[in-house]
Amino acid sequence: MKSNITKNIIDIIRYPIITDKTTKNIENNVYYFNVNRKSNKHQIKKAIEQIFNVKVKKINTMNSSPKTKTIGKFKGQTTKYKKAIVKLHEEYKINLFEEN
Repeated sequence: MKSNITKNIIDIIRYPIITDKTTKNIENNVYYFNVNRKSNKHQIKKAIEQIFNVKVKKINTMNSSPKTKTIGKFKGQTTKYKKAIVKLHEEYKINLFEEN
């Protein structure tokens, strides 16, 4: 039973969103993650606290709608996804970039 719970916690957080805007917000202890669309704020908070061993101060979530893209003569849509904006307490950090 325990392995099933940890599997679900790992499946909630898909990957961090790395853009110019998000890397600027890392200085303010704000991180952006692509998460499972069916997860809620409580599940996301629990998953981030267990995976990264930090304390979460605040979480905002948003569902992004699909956007139409054209490549040559083909039209398609990007996938829908849920974005979680996570603010940590001041004494905690998440190291997203590998330092040598």
